[in-house]
Amino acid sequence: MADDECSRQSHRQSRLFTTDDGNFDAERAREESLPVEDGEVVDTDSLADHQTYLEGRGIYDERNRVNDLTGREWKFATKSVIPEGYPPDLQHELRSEHGGQKPPRLCAELIGRFSSAGDRVLDPFAGVGGTLLGASLCEHEGTGLREAIGFEQTARWIEIYEAVLAAENDDRAARGDPPLAAQEMRHGDCGDLIEAVEPNSIDLLFTDVPYWHMDQLEQTRNRAEVRASKLGQFDASAETGRSGDGSVDDGGGETNEADAQTKAAWLAAMAEKFEQFAGAVVDDGYLVVFIGDMYRGGSYEFLSAELAAAIEDTAPVTLKANLVWYDPSKDLHVYGYPFSFVPSMVHQNVLVFRVDRA
Repeated sequence: MADDECSRQSHRQSRLFTTDDGNFDAERAREESLPVEDGEVVDTDSLADHQTYLEGRGIYDERNRVNDLTGREWKFATKSVIPEGYPPDLQHELRSEHGGQKPPRLCAELIGRFSSAGDRVLDPFAGVGGTLLGASLCEHEGTGLREAIGFEQTARWIEIYEAVLAAENDDRAARGDPPLAAQEMRHGDCGDLIEAVEPNSIDLLFTDVPYWHMDQLEQTRNRAEVRASKLGQFDASAETGRSGDGSVDDGGGETNEADAQTKAAWLAAMAEKFEQFAGAVVDDGYLVVFIGDMYRGGSYEFLSAELAAAIEDTAPVTLKANLVWYDPSKDLHVYGYPFSFVPSMVHQNVLVFRVDRA
């Protein structure tokens, strides 16, 4: 009977706020300071002890051990595709000296899905610090600051991160915005630096792996060709391909044995690294790994699937998801026309693993 009365009370309360045609008026309910969730007034008296209503965000469950998201936010975060083009901000021109950098706001969004405020985040292939900037953005555009550590063996990329942070904070000060927190960037080889990290001390590993390094001179030449590509400028006798990071390959031939061994060695090296990294991550903590697929030698290289299998076979982790970041703002190029279909890749894969030592 008490439940029936509560339901009737909630229903009567909802009917107090209707539009002229009788529909529920959520805006009016908010103006009257009534909590609204999915178009309905929330009866906060009926919430369990572990539930808290957060205005504008929904109902938060204190049993949440993955992140700080409410149920409504969690539902959105489980979408397997992120169809978002991020603006070239946070000193994009300076960061672009590194060809594989990721938008810091994309990093912040994903960090928010797999960690909580105050957690420690490690990026063992930090580059120019997109992960570190994302962790700092969480303080102002997310649920709270994360402490981030980056490993990087190229001194120039560390210099760029530091320059970006200084310039961005100058701009934020001019706008009257609070500064982004500085994060720790350690210089050296990740395989050596991880030895100094205490086991079970990292809450989230978040990184973009270095690509399989094949035919660097050829990649460099073809990147220049792609920038100038126009319809009709292609040799009809060859297919043209590209990797997930924008590099291309003339194609037209089979992948030879040396290439296959090179990829196998790369996969083995990555698997060994992630076995090391996983030891630093807490039980049930997550590893989030960016990896683009590649088109080469007339064939699609499913690097994301191969890397996922190699890591899962070697490290104490379970693959939980493959998210896809689709960037609708990415430039398209014409490949293979009019003789063969070759994809113009506008997505990156985001592999999600969870530590499972059982």
